[in-house]
Amino acid sequence: MVKSAGALGVALALLTQGAEAAGRHSAFVIDANNGKVLFSDDADELRFPASLTKMMTLYMLFEAMHDGRVNLSTPMKVSAYASARPPTKLRLQPGSTLTVQEAILGLVTLSANDASVVIAEHLGGSEARFAQMMTAKAHQLGMSRTVFRNANGLPNENQHSTARDMATLGIALREHFPSEYRFFSTKSFNFRGRTINSHNKLVGRVKGVDGIKTGYINASGFNLVSSLFDGDRKIVGVVFGGNTAAARDNEMAKLLAKYLPSASTRSAGPLVAERKRSGRVNADIQVAAASALPAAGNAPVPQFADRKVSINERIAEAYGSSAGDAIARVTKPGRQVIGRDAIRAALASRQDADLVRPTAAPAPVATAYGENRPVPRAAIPSADLDAGTTGAVAEETAGSPWVVQIAATADRSQALQMLNDAKDKVGKPLARAMPVAQRVGAQGLYRARFAGFDTKDAANAACAALKKRSYSCFAVAN
Repeated sequence: MVKSAGALGVALALLTQGAEAAGRHSAFVIDANNGKVLFSDDADELRFPASLTKMMTLYMLFEAMHDGRVNLSTPMKVSAYASARPPTKLRLQPGSTLTVQEAILGLVTLSANDASVVIAEHLGGSEARFAQMMTAKAHQLGMSRTVFRNANGLPNENQHSTARDMATLGIALREHFPSEYRFFSTKSFNFRGRTINSHNKLVGRVKGVDGIKTGYINASGFNLVSSLFDGDRKIVGVVFGGNTAAARDNEMAKLLAKYLPSASTRSAGPLVAERKRSGRVNADIQVAAASALPAAGNAPVPQFADRKVSINERIAEAYGSSAGDAIARVTKPGRQVIGRDAIRAALASRQDADLVRPTAAPAPVATAYGENRPVPRAAIPSADLDAGTTGAVAEETAGSPWVVQIAATADRSQALQMLNDAKDKVGKPLARAMPVAQRVGAQGLYRARFAGFDTKDAANAACAALKKRSYSCFAVAN
């Protein structure tokens, strides 16, 4: 009877996992030469972007470089808030500095959450302010269903995007910043004595893939945006909601291989109109645009349920005015961001050239901000952690000579929650420690461990502090 009940539990868990995966999956492939959609599966459904968010963080940083506000060697201050962001991270210390180049490499390889906030605070003054600027920029690029609340993609129920929007951003990064785009193909870099390897395993595995970004949180599953350039043909693929990093990578590899032969070998010109260098003025315009947005978390999301909408109507709803005024506003001299054809390409759905056939919008739900608004169809994780941003937990402990273990459990989320609670209760002695849920071979267990200790004495001191708060623990060489 016990054995039967256990088997039933496993079966129910697998069914639940499959249902959750189906509800958060999206995929999209676009010809980056001419904007033709090659494949689309729920490409306009709201999804949690996770660390794909960092693509926009980098777009903003590249723009600041082109506008002369920063350069690769510019030092950016590390605040206590940035330093305390959950893994994955560069383990930056409060009061230290991070150069722009280090930040870029930290984001494209390790997907560093702390470095993302350093960028946000340097360019926007605060992460919340920077998120408003990111949202304004997203809408200017035609990403009409995207709202950002933070710079790194850590769980937030009001931060969402779509596969189509993320493909638009992937194309914009290459078209607007071809020199900086090379950073996305970085396989590893040395950060102050540590070798950090890239989470993007398709670079080097699939011929022609030169970026762009991976992402993972519990609510989204494993996400990926990939760009493939073979000299003549360019395609961008997006996968949301993979069950594992390997499954996500395999799906992307199959999509790229299947649809590359259908791609055009001739460019029809930029899909997202080339931005114009505007120096310091551009920063002022960005801040003004951010100020014009609704309060963070309340930015409007266009709704098209239960009716057919023309492209012009959709443009008007995305920009809050008549279609003609919208086009004029975003293409006026000195502020050319999107051309009409680019907007149509970004907003048109599937095969329909002149008509958008809507999908049902997610049901409005009550949020922590007191309003009914649509959110992606996935549960918010109980722990506010990017649980191994791309599933690369082993890399997070590789540079830690000593770790402290407090428990082992069959539930990864539970392990992370225990670590988060312990860190909150113990406080300062664990300020620099990194919570890691490390899988134990094929045993189905996760070790709840704190990493980041350079010596045995440091690990023992942390363990002593944990024991004072009634936690069992032991230090172990990693």
